[in-house]
Amino acid sequence: MPVIKTHASTPIPEDARIALKTAYGSAIETIPGKSEQWLMCLFDECAPIYFAGDDSEPCALVDVSVFARSEVPGSAWRRFTEEVTPAICRELGVDASRLYIRYGWTPDFGWNGANF
Repeated sequence: MPVIKTHASTPIPEDARIALKTAYGSAIETIPGKSEQWLMCLFDECAPIYFAGDDSEPCALVDVSVFARSEVPGSAWRRFTEEVTPAICRELGVDASRLYIRYGWTPDFGWNGANF
């Protein structure tokens, strides 16, 4: 049950959303046991985002959350970052220095009226 939320200070045109969901779908496989089959992607565009007190340049926050029974290894998160950063920067016009990617996992996840 991976969920990836992209919050961008810029508009996210449809072609950029498709490119990002494709990049996320490929990169999610770096996380043990995860695949695009269960991936949900949400996009929040034109969000007022200040980085270092400044909103004059594009910024983004990408929030990745997965269902896991144990902690995800840091090496998996690093590989994910390496794979998606170029796509995020290209598609959103965000410099890598103005991009945060936040990771989390939860042992509880609901779907289809029940919890795993």
